[in-house]
Amino acid sequence: MYVTRALEQKILTLSTKFPILTLTGCRQCGKSTLLKHCFPDYRYVSLEDHDVREFALQDPRGFLESFGIHTIIDEAQHAPKLFSYLQTKVDRDNTAGSYILSGSHEFLLMRQISQSLAGRCAVLRLAPFSVAELSAASLMPEDLDTWLFQGGYPRLYQADIAPPDYFSSYIQTYVERDVRLIRNITDHNAFVRFVKICAGRIGGMLNYQSLAQDADISVPTVKEWISILQLSNIIYLLQPHYRNFGKRLTKAPKLYFYDTALAIALLGLREQGQVGTHYLRGNLFENMVVSEYVKLFLFQGRIPPLSYWSDRNRHGIDLFVSDHTAISIKGGATMRSSDFDDLAYLQCLTSLEANNCAVVYAGDLEVETAHGRYVSYRNIGGEVFPA
Repeated sequence: MYVTRALEQKILTLSTKFPILTLTGCRQCGKSTLLKHCFPDYRYVSLEDHDVREFALQDPRGFLESFGIHTIIDEAQHAPKLFSYLQTKVDRDNTAGSYILSGSHEFLLMRQISQSLAGRCAVLRLAPFSVAELSAASLMPEDLDTWLFQGGYPRLYQADIAPPDYFSSYIQTYVERDVRLIRNITDHNAFVRFVKICAGRIGGMLNYQSLAQDADISVPTVKEWISILQLSNIIYLLQPHYRNFGKRLTKAPKLYFYDTALAIALLGLREQGQVGTHYLRGNLFENMVVSEYVKLFLFQGRIPPLSYWSDRNRHGIDLFVSDHTAISIKGGATMRSSDFDDLAYLQCLTSLEANNCAVVYAGDLEVETAHGRYVSYRNIGGEVFPA
């Protein structure tokens, strides 16, 4: 089963413009499957294979000559010496689409690219399936809590694995493979405990001191571990809006996970029925909506122009898209007269118009109001607000 990815066209287009294209993203989000689909005639090699990795490490020039151009090199960060030889080879050949690189370690890949391949390489990021992608493939769950519980990792749909079983293995693999390569963390149990504490703060403002106290680690360690989670595409930090519409409450970012189901697994929920009654149900829905907008821009090959805003009077906008769109997120399926209060307040402070305001909620109806529109979580996408 292959699910069409929204990033496909961007990948194909940029591969005709640059000699090298790099695709990053969290582990098991479908990078290899996507690249094999986009480039069926390319040779595929994975540096996860020990013997192939040794070949690339010990004889990078011979490795490139052996496989030639039109090769997909997966987990390329395992052979950092390869990148300087790639530079020499693509400068000499000057052929668009010569090599496709991929890997889960964005930090390690980008460090090598910035040192050796700047200006020669297009970089794109993939994430787990979006609502739009699953809907187009007729795989989107009908029930919202099922979607929150299952999430968007491709293997869950391909192999029919129970989410608790999948995420238990995923977390273990992530810590043993990805984290170890970025930082030498000796206490893996403490790190996993920290990630679980982060899941308990989902949708909240990032407080390093509080996290340090709860995890029984130092503030510098918290900052380092948050950085690891960002670099490995597990969490996303939503920054506060740069404009001050009065007095901004805080400069702290808000913490979200790229995949809500992973956060649910980290919270210890093992049954779908536990989601709807969990005290963080509203935060989990908010996380899902924010992550969908992040994916919307990533899958266009763009840096997500997203932020949030709040003031000391407890007015807040959950999501700004660029400067021109304001979104409130409501986890209920019932429309309430108070849903647009914060958006109406913002419209009084600024020149923002109602047609650029929305409440994204858990219901299915699309309704226009005097202060904006109701948008179902099922319809998040470019057709709602042109980016």
